[in-house]
Amino acid sequence: MTRLNLDEDVKPLSDFRSNVTACILQTRRTRRPLVITQHGKSAAVLLGVLEYEGLMQKMEVLEDIRLAESQLEQNKGAGHAQALKRVLAKVAK
Repeated sequence: MTRLNLDEDVKPLSDFRSNVTACILQTRRTRRPLVITQHGKSAAVLLGVLEYEGLMQKMEVLEDIRLAESQLEQNKGAGHAQALKRVLAKVAK
């Protein structure tokens, strides 16, 4: 995802309401999120579908890494040789 451009990517709710289509097109074109403010404070973020899916994939990978690290801390991991043996056994079936 491209970094936020504060000059273009922060809009008050009133501007967003009156220009929804343009805001969506901007988000899709620039691939940057759009921060929507309410009463001068950030209230929501509009994000393109591709960027959202990319974030979700990254979150899943990070969660898998966190789970693996937790399992290793509890000595539930397997060494390389043992893991390779398990994989080869499953492939041979």
